[in-house]
Amino acid sequence: MTKSSMTTREKVEKSMKRRRAAEQRFRMYGVASVLFGLLCLVVLFGDILSKGTSAFSQTVIETSITLDADYLGLDKNADDQQVRLANFEGLIKQHFKDMVQPDGRKERRQLYSLVSAGASWQLQNMVLNDRSLLGQTIEVALIADDDVDQWFKHDRGHAHNAMLNETQIGWLEQWAEQGILKTRFNTLFFVNGDSREPELAGIRGAITGTFLTLLVTFLLSFPIGVAAAIYLEEFAPKNKITEFVEININNLAAVPSITFGLLGLAIFINIFGVARSTPLVGGLVLTLMTLPTIIISGRAAIKAVPPSIREAALGLGASRVQVVFHHVLPLALPGMLTGTIIGMAQALGETAPLLMIGMVAFVVDVPAFISDPSTVLPVQIFLWSDSPERAFTERTSGAIIVLLGFLVIMNTAAVMLRRRLERRW
Repeated sequence: MTKSSMTTREKVEKSMKRRRAAEQRFRMYGVASVLFGLLCLVVLFGDILSKGTSAFSQTVIETSITLDADYLGLDKNADDQQVRLANFEGLIKQHFKDMVQPDGRKERRQLYSLVSAGASWQLQNMVLNDRSLLGQTIEVALIADDDVDQWFKHDRGHAHNAMLNETQIGWLEQWAEQGILKTRFNTLFFVNGDSREPELAGIRGAITGTFLTLLVTFLLSFPIGVAAAIYLEEFAPKNKITEFVEININNLAAVPSITFGLLGLAIFINIFGVARSTPLVGGLVLTLMTLPTIIISGRAAIKAVPPSIREAALGLGASRVQVVFHHVLPLALPGMLTGTIIGMAQALGETAPLLMIGMVAFVVDVPAFISDPSTVLPVQIFLWSDSPERAFTERTSGAIIVLLGFLVIMNTAAVMLRRRLERRW
């Protein structure tokens, strides 16, 4: 009997030991999964930051240049059109030719290629803003070409550079030693629209287009989503039709986003004739995509309101509509706003549906209204990532950093809003 009893105990202890070991392995697997996920995030963000932070600095050539009024054919009474037609590019070429004294036509072309095509635009804007500069010698930081920018920030000191020859590198090294070649904060990245020249390309047009698109999305999706959630939760009869609608709303939340782009292309553009590549059509498409998320979160917020609130209001003689709009909706609104912000953050990062409606177009001008041609930040990142120039790689990562910053701000706002406005029942 004792022997049999000891054998059973040993079996139980052995079984318990295996169970504890299995539980310990499970916990280790969980910790390993979390650590692996964190490692992937660190590698991802580390790679983006290492490539993108240099996009926020720009190489410039600081020099003193004389704005020769006779060469430009201008005087202090010249109008804006005359200033725009003046040969500032030739003035810059003549300045560097006198400064370096290149030998022959080939070296002159190599010298001129070190300065960005936007340098003449810099001088033009200065004269447009102040005619008194004509005839004076001014200190100006001319934008360097993207190849010079990449060499100075990344390749200086290396034995070989594929885009610059030894003569050009010799000039640049001399300028760097003289303190002429410098880097400064890249304001053009935030104030310019898109450009074929990497050193002039900026995200202002994409940010403005993103803001206008999200504005249209919010103005349409929030009232429609809240109204749908209130009706389905408070007023709709419980029958097969409402069950069918609820099932399809839940299914739409899981539909691939490109499907909404195809839907927008077929309905808004082909049937209603809305212009392509505008914040209006982009907002309409993103409204379709975010509505399921807002409706589902809105219904959840309404369900969270205790039934006693409704019963108390009804007991005091309030109508059904007064109960909903005077008591239930104000209490459920924080949860609805949180769901809306999360849905808008999801819309902010979408690319596929917007590609289908033409927002992949190359747009230089900054949009001023919802009917103007524009692009959005995720699509701008997509366009730059496909460009062959090396300088666009860092600008792609820089735009990703800005986009991630917006996403972090929006999600943080959702969390803070929920904590600040939520009610404890």
